[in-house]
Amino acid sequence: MRLERDTRTTLDNWRQLATAFQAELARVVIGQERVIKLVTIAVFARGHVLLEGDVGVGKTTLLRAVARAIGGAYERVEGTIDLMPSDLVYHTYLAEDGRPRVDAGPVLRSGEALSVFFFNEINRARPQVHSLLLRLMAEASITAFNREHYFPYLQVFADRNRVEKEETFELPAAARDRFFMEIGVQTPDDPEVRRRLAFDPRFHDVDALISTIKEGVLDHRELGSVAKAIQENIHASKALEDYVLALWQGLHRPAATGISLPDIDMDRLVQGGASPRGMSFLVRAARVHAWLAGRDMVIPEDIRDIFIEIVGHRIFLDPIYELRRQNLAHELCDAVFAKVPVP
Repeated sequence: MRLERDTRTTLDNWRQLATAFQAELARVVIGQERVIKLVTIAVFARGHVLLEGDVGVGKTTLLRAVARAIGGAYERVEGTIDLMPSDLVYHTYLAEDGRPRVDAGPVLRSGEALSVFFFNEINRARPQVHSLLLRLMAEASITAFNREHYFPYLQVFADRNRVEKEETFELPAAARDRFFMEIGVQTPDDPEVRRRLAFDPRFHDVDALISTIKEGVLDHRELGSVAKAIQENIHASKALEDYVLALWQGLHRPAATGISLPDIDMDRLVQGGASPRGMSFLVRAARVHAWLAGRDMVIPEDIRDIFIEIVGHRIFLDPIYELRRQNLAHELCDAVFAKVPVP
């Protein structure tokens, strides 16, 4: 099926902007090419992103760079154990005249212009805060001061430190499912990249580094319509659809599909497979992946390349296996790919 000329030109032009967006990020966050690619896919699929990794690997730097390159209003909140939902909505204080004042909090401060909302160390915030964030992510709106507030351009980014467990709260399944992707960020393996990060003063002053990013590489006001055009014009064959459904069945019912892992009770392993929302997110991401590669048709490699980041956090394991979740989720996905024939 051929694209209309105007649509093809628009998508080609935006692909060039997506390439420029990735290049800008790669100038300040080096050695993280795959992470940058995945974040770009999420931006053009209009999905929320959770970054997870060790301390000091560049998660916050990357998200600040993303916000600057997307443009629009940017707000940030720090996750702390004493943070309350109201702290996101309003701020109370005594003015110079001694009278109490109420100002808009980080969610409301920029109104509908809010483009990027960054929640730093989200697992330090309490479940009550997660609940408000879930509403914001799911509906791009909140109720405050007796009216609804809408955020048509909003994309939520968060990061989580996976090392420290004290004074932290695990995200509930519903909140994790709202994140389009969970992306792991590791210390780069390349010795030359490590040398630059350790010895090049350019990477030691994060504020100065972020200031070198070109502002508004992407027009945040147009991302929604571009994302819609990508989904409507990048297609999947019937064989590809059957392949995705077979992968879904393998995740949901691994034992019935003939999948086995060493020393694992496969009948007990999975309490819940990827949700319908999760599989629709997988297809959305695969279409963007194909578009970035210059194709108008999804192929199996598009599915495989983004599978674990989309689906891995949506596989809910039996409690006896939960402490081994990270390894088991990867092993299960690999086993499903090995079992299901590629069309």
